[in-house]
Amino acid sequence: MVHQYKSNGYNIVLDVNSGAVHVVDDIVYDMIPLAKESSFDEIADQLKNKYQEDALKEAFEEIKELEKEGLLYTEDIYQDYIMDFKKRETVVKALCLHIAHDCNLACRYCFAEEGEYHGRRELMSFEIGKKALDFLIQNSGNRRNLEVDFFGGEPLMNFQVVKDLVKYGREQEKIYNKNFRFTLTTNGILLNDDIMEFANKEMANVVLSIDGRKEVNDKMRPFRNGTGSYALIVPKFQKLADSRNQTEYYVRGTFTHHNLDFSKDVLHLADLGFKQISVEPVVAPEQEAYAIQEEDVNRLLEEYDSLAAEMLKRNKEGKSFNFFHFMIDLEGGPCVAKRLSGCGSGTEYLAVTPWGDLYPCHQFVGEEQFLMGNVYEGVTKTDIRDEFKLCNVYAKDKCKDCFAKFYCSGGCAANSFHFHGTITDAYDIGCELQRKRIECAIMLKVAQAE
Repeated sequence: MVHQYKSNGYNIVLDVNSGAVHVVDDIVYDMIPLAKESSFDEIADQLKNKYQEDALKEAFEEIKELEKEGLLYTEDIYQDYIMDFKKRETVVKALCLHIAHDCNLACRYCFAEEGEYHGRRELMSFEIGKKALDFLIQNSGNRRNLEVDFFGGEPLMNFQVVKDLVKYGREQEKIYNKNFRFTLTTNGILLNDDIMEFANKEMANVVLSIDGRKEVNDKMRPFRNGTGSYALIVPKFQKLADSRNQTEYYVRGTFTHHNLDFSKDVLHLADLGFKQISVEPVVAPEQEAYAIQEEDVNRLLEEYDSLAAEMLKRNKEGKSFNFFHFMIDLEGGPCVAKRLSGCGSGTEYLAVTPWGDLYPCHQFVGEEQFLMGNVYEGVTKTDIRDEFKLCNVYAKDKCKDCFAKFYCSGGCAANSFHFHGTITDAYDIGCELQRKRIECAIMLKVAQAE
């Protein structure tokens, strides 16, 4: 499979199955769709009014050499491999600990219903959290590196338990020869110097929630009395980002139908001094006023192109920053199994509620049909795990012939379920935006390589 596109003055050709990226001239670009199945004479006849025969012959030979080297027109050899890989014994490597089903903000798009997750407000006890870490260790097999994200609601509303669980985890590392990578996602309202100091010592990554410009953030992320949160959190986030040397954190925002010009929010965050930025589209039922609509897509595609072009400009000016969705590794990156099967939800990665129930991920919490077990008994509904275990790009008809499949891994299972009632479909708007993000990411790599 070959994907071709033009971006920012570059003719880019992606050989999907090998991952090879080629930047080519116009004649090679025009010839590649023809050269797989057609002879040189047939191609020359089609393009004779546009290019000279000598140039056509040289381009044809170049294309055939790339094919011979396994860098063009390569076949997909991974379907049997991923099915065999999925038959292996499942180990759990990561937990999303819902340390607080409560929140001090009332974000209008929150899938967690201000922290309640279709249920009740509750804070996780140390005992439940301890059992969750025990469950992770006991089900991690020979895997040494384990990940735990403190999530909510707002986890800092239960900060003492966060501290106690980190301490417990560090004790267990020594006993079981494990290494915990703790992360924290916070809206910043309760951030103070003591919490920052603790986070800088113990948290491998911190996600700081902010949507961008003041008017955008305060419209969608207010307190329950309607006042905005921007003025309170920005100085705290700037201080924390600087204290972490502008690494190992993200300011993470959500854009909606109300701010289709989201590139301005990304650039606003960059202008505030943040170097690690993630702003991504809201996923919401189409009847919600803030939901991304199909008619918004073309505008959003243009926004991504505009953002990529501005990032190139800023790079040259020495004002670079990282945009999470444009970060791509063309040389290494995740292994093939990871690329084809995604985040590991329902198998390697599970979410834990404050009362100890296990779900495939944080976005399934409260969907009772996906309740998999609990931290005391473990995964008792193995049929749910097995369903997620078989969820990969080859289980999704929309993914099989998509050039992005090795980069997006088939998309989000929760989005698929919420829009189509099955985890083996795909959220169509999300797919369109993801394909554009990948194109922009590759273009940026091409430009940086010059």
